[in-house]
Parts: sequence; structure tokens; C-alpha cells
Amino acid sequence: MARYSRMEVLQAMMESGLVPVFYHKNLETAKKVARAAADGGVKVLEFTNRGDFACQIFTELIQWCEKEMPEIILGVGSVIDPGTASLYINNGANFIVGPILNGEVARTCNRRKVPYMPGCGSASEVSQAEEYGVEICKIFPGKEVGGPSFVKSILGPMPWTLIMPTGGVETTRESIEAWFKAGVACVGIGSNLISKDLIAAGNFEAIARKTAEVLAWINEVRGRSVFTGIEHVGLYPDSKVSGKAITQWYVDTFGFKDKEGTSSFFLSSSGPGRIEVVKNPEADKPHIAVRVTNFELACSILKSKGIELEEPKIKSDAKAVFLKGADPAGHRIHILWNRN
Repeated sequence: MARYSRMEVLQAMMESGLVPVFYHKNLETAKKVARAAADGGVKVLEFTNRGDFACQIFTELIQWCEKEMPEIILGVGSVIDPGTASLYINNGANFIVGPILNGEVARTCNRRKVPYMPGCGSASEVSQAEEYGVEICKIFPGKEVGGPSFVKSILGPMPWTLIMPTGGVETTRESIEAWFKAGVACVGIGSNLISKDLIAAGNFEAIARKTAEVLAWINEVRGRSVFTGIEHVGLYPDSKVSGKAITQWYVDTFGFKDKEGTSSFFLSSSGPGRIEVVKNPEADKPHIAVRVTNFELACSILKSKGIELEEPKIKSDAKAVFLKGADPAGHRIHILWNRN
């Protein structure tokens, strides 16, 4: 059964804005593609139901993802009948996508509370899909049905509709900007993003870089920043004053609440941002933690600028990594993502 709830899947799709679409008959290659997409910052991935034994590949791939990349939400596309939908749902699919609208598939997915994104090409099909309980309508083929102008035309009389075009979305800033300014909730991109040439060449790094680039464009068009501000400033004690004494001063002076961890104290109040007071004198200058919305994408952006990173520390509810170099004043910087 699906590991993620319907609401979690839909929220992840809309937050990310990008759903890469791919198929490969070789399991090991499929794993490498999934890893590359995740390294580029993707949270949702669609494996298409194509080729012999596609379900077998999908089943092994989703089991691997659950173990190696549990943050990835994997679903299946090119589903046109309820039997196939049931088969994939029983093998863990977190969402179902189809090139056409099928009421029986919608009912099958609704029974299991699995999101269904059917292919629609008219206002009537979009409306029918929404009557079936569909939250995000796939517009397919996106270019042929009218492109971004079709999206605008639908959202005029039906502003509540959530649209995901697939087919006709290019991996250029101009294309991304046109679709998102038209009002799409997210986009699906297949071979334009995960090309056969790159897979054949084994250039999975290029897939990760292109994925990060597309996600960065989406954030720019939406007016969002991956790097959202200062999460905390880290202070260090020295031979004259202990970490506990520094912490107590902030508690007494400002009324901050302190929380003790294994190696640090964290000070906070009702507003954003925290102060970390490290217990041991590890450095002379404070360090700064920058909050990010997407850890993998943030890492990809920094690497694209030639910035080297240390080994990241990954937990289920937090991810962090220090930059190898310091800022011009010698302060160490690390980026931080957490669920809070």
C-alpha cells in the first residue's frame, strides 16, 4: 500500500512544482535515474507503465527507494484501466497518472485514497475529473491541447482547478516561466529532462544538474527562494566562559527558552531564528546556519557555483552540511533543512 497519504502527495507535488517522468527496463539503471532526480532536489517521481514486466521493475524500484531514499514519493504513469491501477496500488504506488480520463480508475484510487491525475484535453474533461474527486488534472498532451494559453482559458471560468501539464514542457527558463505564469500547479517533464542520450552515456550527474536548474527556475518564477534566511547562529565557549554560562545569560537577559542537546544548547523565543551555544570550544568565531526549503536543491545550487561541501548529516527530520570554506570574515556556514 502507499506509504504517503493523498494529502502528502498532493502537497509535495505543488510545493516542488516538478514531477520527472521516466521508464527504463533495467532496474539498476532505473535506480540511478531515481538517485539523480533526488540529488537534483526532486521529491516526487513518476515511473511510467511501459514495456514488458514494468510492474515488476516498479515494485523492486519502490522497495529500493523506501530503503535508500525514503523521502522520494514514487508513483506510476500511463495507467488507463482500473485493473492496472489496482495492481500498482497493491505494489506501493503513491499516486496514479493516466493519459486519459477513466471513471473506474478514479473510483479505484478513491477507494484507497490514492491521488489520481488523469489526462484531460478540454474543459468538460477537467470538470468531469473533478466530479470524480480528482485534485490535480493532468493536461495531456500539453503542447497539442493549447499550451499555456489553454491553462489560462481553463482557469478563467474555473479558478479552483489545479493543472499539471505533461508533454510540451521544455527544460528552458522561457518554457517554465510561460507555464507557471499561466497558473499551473506543477509540471511533468519526461524525455526533455531525463533524456535517452544521457542515460545511454551514463551521465546521471547531468540529469541531477538539469533537474536542479529546472527547480531553481520554478522557484524564481514563483518568487520563492531556496535559501530562506538564518536558521540559527552558533556561539562557542572559550577557556574563560562555559557554554552553560553563555546560555544562562541569554535566558536571564531576554527570557529565552533553552533546550539542551547532546553537544549544544538551543535558545529560542516566540519569533523565528535560534541561537546555538556549543558546549565545547571548537572554534574562535560563530558559525551561521542558513535555512533552506529543499536540501538537495540547495546543495546542487552551491556545487554549481563551485562551492565544495563537507559530508552531510542526514536524519529523518533534519539535514545539514557545512561548506568547506568560510565567508570572507572567516565564519563557517552550513545549510540546514528541518521539518519544523
